[in-house]
Amino acid sequence: MGRIRVLVVDDHRIFAEALAAALAAEPDVEVGAAGSAAAAERALERAAAEGRAFEVVLIDADLGSEGAAPGVRRRPGPDPAEAARRRPAPVVPPSRRPATPPVDLLRPDARGRDPRGTDLRGTDLRGAEVRALDAHRGDQLRSAAPPPDGITLLARLRRAHPGLRAVVLAVADDPHRAARALHAGATGWVAKESSLARLLAVVRGVLRDETHLPPALLTGVIRELTTARRDRTESERLVDTLTPREKQILRCMVAGLGRQAVAERLYLSPHTVRTHMQNVLGKLGVHSTLAAVAVARRAGVSPAEPAAPAPPSVASSVDRP
Repeated sequence: MGRIRVLVVDDHRIFAEALAAALAAEPDVEVGAAGSAAAAERALERAAAEGRAFEVVLIDADLGSEGAAPGVRRRPGPDPAEAARRRPAPVVPPSRRPATPPVDLLRPDARGRDPRGTDLRGTDLRGAEVRALDAHRGDQLRSAAPPPDGITLLARLRRAHPGLRAVVLAVADDPHRAARALHAGATGWVAKESSLARLLAVVRGVLRDETHLPPALLTGVIRELTTARRDRTESERLVDTLTPREKQILRCMVAGLGRQAVAERLYLSPHTVRTHMQNVLGKLGVHSTLAAVAVARRAGVSPAEPAAPAPPSVASSVDRP
């Protein structure tokens, strides 16, 4: 058997470098280290392109958590990212709402040009304004999104590199988070207080397609997985009561589209979209869009695909003298 290539992903530099050095002392282990989600993704892509792909990734469960030192134990329970998704959206006072993009730039002057000199004759200005607003809202959501935690990153890396084995390093044995990690594709969970010999045994074990969990976690993880399966089954049953059109609306809601954007996407009136959204909430037994999205995600409903760019109008494609 050749050398085992391991990537350590931890944003505490001293811990990451010390662990990498300890692992590299083994004659059959080759180690790399990354201090962030972006650095880990770059390292994996570069290694794969060079034909030296990493086989195992060790990911800090608390990656990206501000102010959490490696030795500080985290209270068991739902992780902050999931709690934030379940928390109701804050109400923004009207005077403090984010400003919309300057759509007046799309208004033509007497010669049919915008203030930047672009010829707008034959352009669907209303559609352009809506697309500009949707793009602006999307930019705001992307800029407000927090960096992924270790388990979220794990799921992303497993999707991009299916052959990669993942082991989570944690400061506390938390059944809820361990179940999340298994669902995301992890095959091992190791406490940071464990010995190096224990970690090496897990690394070699996951390469034999074994799953390693501390014995104290097994009962709690099985309970969490059973509960998650029951919740998913109930959510799937509720989603199955929707009509095909209502399922389209729900996918748009999961994608974060507002009523006007959904209307433009599905060629419906805003009033019709509002009626469909109310029907969706009623059938799912919830009272808010956020709660409906949570049910949809538990049922495995994927977000609507991004809208294709609108084709140029006939009028705009005609050459003008």
